[in-house]
Amino acid sequence: MYEDLINFIQNLYKTEDFIPLHRPFFEGNEKKYLNEAIDSTFVSSVGPSVNEFESKVAEYTGIKYAVAVVNGTAALHLSLKISGAEENTEVITQSLTFVATCNAIKYCGADPVFVDVRKTTASLDSISLKEFLLENCEIRDDGFCWNKISEKKIVACLPMHTFGLCADLDEIKKVCDEFNLILVEDAAESLGSLYKNKHTGSIGQVSALSFNGNKIITTGSGGMILTNNEEIASKARHISTTSKVKHEWDFNHDEVGFNYRLPNLNAALGIAQLESIDKYIKNKRWIANKYQEWGDRNNINFLKESDESHSNYWLNALVADSKIQKEELLKKTNKKNIMTRPAWIPMHKLEIYKNCLRADLQNTNWLFDRIVCLPSSVNNAK
Repeated sequence: MYEDLINFIQNLYKTEDFIPLHRPFFEGNEKKYLNEAIDSTFVSSVGPSVNEFESKVAEYTGIKYAVAVVNGTAALHLSLKISGAEENTEVITQSLTFVATCNAIKYCGADPVFVDVRKTTASLDSISLKEFLLENCEIRDDGFCWNKISEKKIVACLPMHTFGLCADLDEIKKVCDEFNLILVEDAAESLGSLYKNKHTGSIGQVSALSFNGNKIITTGSGGMILTNNEEIASKARHISTTSKVKHEWDFNHDEVGFNYRLPNLNAALGIAQLESIDKYIKNKRWIANKYQEWGDRNNINFLKESDESHSNYWLNALVADSKIQKEELLKKTNKKNIMTRPAWIPMHKLEIYKNCLRADLQNTNWLFDRIVCLPSSVNNAK
């Protein structure tokens, strides 16, 4: 099976040279728009490309407001801060995630609480969420949800659309509404993914995108806050630009803010990338289908989109039969210059987050022992 997979990936990308996990792809107007930005001299956080990029991302996702920031972690940080995450509060999230999800919670002074994920999508499980809340939490006279174990207020729920696969947003939203939690979507990996024909990031009160170099489109480094709430968008825009009060010449700041605004250069790159996103998604779904066909022939499972969703298939995740098979796959593919990676070490297994409260994380542990992420770059050899 190992050699067959190696041959399959080399044939898929038509090379025996190094095959990365996910590389950026530049074939359109990237250099043109970057040169125009340089010629304009607006290369920092002030410039027309930033506003244009925000407008185009909002239009593409069907969400009213978009606020461009320096990276996905900054987008998460401000999304959570605006949602009330602060000292002596908690945010429920999944343990199977990139560390930035939890770091953003800690930046606010809050603590993460971990619930389980679904085996089929590796995204937060609404059943685990509700069971944890019913068993450990209560709505008190102030109208907020309180954790009876920690005696801290739980302000938000932060699911991640893992590898671009949509979380079960409707069911998660129902639970959040029942327990008065704000739904914040970590959509860092899911630009272009649809849940019931709505773009991820449109169900929660606020959400975060990432345009890191390994994402489906890139600005080099960059992120975006998405919301349909004008007040939230205005707040995000204000505190992401050092909370500077508008004035013709004075420098006045009315609260502690952050220097998080996306530079014009990065936005110019993003505009060019966004022009190709439909083609990229079509190509990546073709790649995912090829992997799944190979899996069917070899009795190997992959994480797949649910019936009510349409994934961008940012990364294709093979589910090995065992931890031993996973380790062998990683060893043999990387030895052949094929970049494969396991899932992130779950947050509850990291020293920095091991003492956080958590539900039974059976699916999280099961998936971590088995997931192997395979090369998923846009395939220009197709």
